[in-house]
Amino acid sequence: MSIASVAAQQNSATAAANAANAAAGGSGKTAAASTGATALTSLSGNFTDFLKMLMTQLQNQDPTSPMDTNALTTELVQFSSVEQQINTNTSLTSLIQLTQAGEVMQGSNMTGKQVTVTSDHLALQNGKGTIQFTTATAEPVAIAIYSDSGTKLQDATLTSVKGSNTWTWNGSNASGKTLPDGAYKVAVAGVDSSGTVSAVPFSVVGTATGVQSLSSGIQLQIGALSVDFSKVQSVGN
Repeated sequence: MSIASVAAQQNSATAAANAANAAAGGSGKTAAASTGATALTSLSGNFTDFLKMLMTQLQNQDPTSPMDTNALTTELVQFSSVEQQINTNTSLTSLIQLTQAGEVMQGSNMTGKQVTVTSDHLALQNGKGTIQFTTATAEPVAIAIYSDSGTKLQDATLTSVKGSNTWTWNGSNASGKTLPDGAYKVAVAGVDSSGTVSAVPFSVVGTATGVQSLSSGIQLQIGALSVDFSKVQSVGN
């Protein structure tokens, strides 16, 4: 393996580490940090190989025909660049870990408070589940509750008011049977003055019950419903 090939591997590992650190800004911070750690390990190994090969080359060069100064300078610059990248990535990994710990603490402070989140599932807690939606005019609105298997459990039709609306499900199905607390899929559709049916965006309201760190990132729990922190719209008392 030549020094040039080691340098090429270093550049590849550096790019992988940078990509992983950039991806850590999103919801997959834990997975990105793991990928970044793998890339950093590879980068460190190549860094060591680079140093050994450079020292061997210097020790065994022909005294009558020493290494070209420009080539030596280029390799030393690569050596310094990789060392700096390793230190930077180590610092970024520590920063990611601190950020995740901070998010867990932030989520813990939400426990017991009412939160409004973006989700296509409603959290049924203590026999009640609430959603909020907004319509531009007063119009007929249809709301349907489904199981995760796609079975329709309950539906309701109402006339909204212009602006903000709130609807609460009592946890019963179409036969009047009370369903257990859990997370249930929700669909909301409205009909405008021209008769056009369209989906109505909605938010889910519930009580935060915990926070957990998963491979996909930090999740806020609302009963049986788990959502990313980025989906939290507001936190009440």
